Amino acid sequence: MYDKMNSFYSWEKDTLRLNVLGTPGAKQNKIGKIKGYQLKVNVNCAAEKGKATQCMIKFLAKEFKVKISDITLVFGQTSINKQFLIRSPKQLPACIDNLN
Repeated sequence: MYDKMNSFYSWEKDTLRLNVLGTPGAKQNKIGKIKGYQLKVNVNCAAEKGKATQCMIKFLAKEFKVKISDITLVFGQTSINKQFLIRSPKQLPACIDNLN
């Protein structure tokens, strides 16, 4: 399920593969702590027909300073367990220590 990653993220050239444990219905959008092989990401949208996932993509686009179209959902449209590909992120959260 997680492509044999030994972390919550990996690099494939300039693309970041990110495993996420999503929390819909949170008070605010925020990046949380690392939990095992996933990064907790809270969004303030309801978990209803994939709306929270779309909200999360918009939030991650802002956090990584990329266009929404630069983020691809690999799996987890209606699940709390998700994986994203983020093409050429311009900014990284502190939990991801380098650009390559």
